[in-house]
Amino acid sequence: QVQLVESGGGSIQSGGSLRLSCAASGYMYGSYCMAWFRQAPGKELEGVAALDDDGTATYADSVKGRFTISQDNAKNTTYLQMNSLKPEDTAMYYCGADHALCFLSIAQFATPGRGSISYWGQGTQVTVSS
Repeated sequence: QVQLVESGGGSIQSGGSLRLSCAASGYMYGSYCMAWFRQAPGKELEGVAALDDDGTATYADSVKGRFTISQDNAKNTTYLQMNSLKPEDTAMYYCGADHALCFLSIAQFATPGRGSISYWGQGTQVTVSS
């Protein structure tokens, strides 16, 4: 059974940085590609960043230039480095895994339904204060 476990969230002041981690287990890592999503209170789930099977990263416009997605295949772990954080980045952050992420950009998962991604982590809260 696939398991995704996020960590690294917390409370931070505007302008600060956090690095989220998503550790994957239970499947052949090459079968799926990974992405990060977030959901703020009262708002839809939003695609943030994804890595396709060529290692190409795509980002939501709202985080371009500030967030970086990366992957350590040896550790089966995907990261989201978040710099220059803003209060509007406050949300629950989730990692997701799906075969479609290997060939589609995050723009095509801008407001995904939960059912459009095969596997989800439990989420990690990021709170940015002004």
